[in-house]
Amino acid sequence: MKRKHLNKEITISEICFGGNVFGWTLNEKDSLRMLDELHEQGINFIDTANSYSHWVEGNMGGESERIIGKWFAESNKRQDVVLATKVGGGMVGVEIGLTRQQIIDGIDASLKRLRTDYVDLYYSHHDDLNIGVEEIMGTYQELIQVGKVRTLGASNLSAERLIESNQVAEAKGWTKYIALQPLYNLYDREKFEKEYTEIAKKENIAVMPYFALASGFLSGKYKTKEDLEGSARKMMVEHYLNDRGLNILDALARISKKHNASSAEIAIAWLLHQPTITSPIVSATNATQLRSLVQATKIKLDSEDLYLLEGSSQWK
Repeated sequence: MKRKHLNKEITISEICFGGNVFGWTLNEKDSLRMLDELHEQGINFIDTANSYSHWVEGNMGGESERIIGKWFAESNKRQDVVLATKVGGGMVGVEIGLTRQQIIDGIDASLKRLRTDYVDLYYSHHDDLNIGVEEIMGTYQELIQVGKVRTLGASNLSAERLIESNQVAEAKGWTKYIALQPLYNLYDREKFEKEYTEIAKKENIAVMPYFALASGFLSGKYKTKEDLEGSARKMMVEHYLNDRGLNILDALARISKKHNASSAEIAIAWLLHQPTITSPIVSATNATQLRSLVQATKIKLDSEDLYLLEGSSQWK
């Protein structure tokens, strides 16, 4: 697998593995096995959050980080991994927000769960509009200065707050947000392309989109409402079942046949062909799915493929 540069010091794999599955759709044993598989497949970039996976009954948040930390302790592979985690999301017993104290408490708790003394990339998971960007960026700068964080990313921030944050950081001589984690895939294109594409180019921000397969819709598994019956993804996917969504699935199916690949592989390959995209965030629950995702990095789409995909998903 090829490597890309997050900055001059951090080199990442072409795809980033989404750790929200650890402690959710993968139990601890299977999660540890998956982490071994990631290492074997050459995927060195793992994304998690302090809040994963608080939405599961019986969970409180922090489960994903604890599992990754256990793997670090047992495998001694921390130095092989580019690790991203987040602060500012929901956890049982932890108030959502980005005050100075919440950020400081958040990183200390994450480091303890992860059994490491630093994270490579630390995200603002959700913005806190009650807090000024100078307080937020200044607190992050403190963490960088003491070595707990190497660099910064933003997820779910408005374009305006992203720009303001980086302007303040630059004026103060602080580290700016160098990574952005937006919703972006072949279906969900409009918001990113209208609001963030030019910012990413101008600021040289690495873009790591989440829901790269539109919650599984772009795999082609769900084509009718009947396909969703009994699925845990029903609420996340049913709004994609419209004429535009079905046109996208048809285009994916045609191109996947041409390349002897799956629809999911083509959808990931399309993201990797976008000039602003650095490393899509993807997840798998078994080794076969993971190998398929790795295969997507090897697919070369031609101009005809891109024309068909972009035409079927056009939002203008």
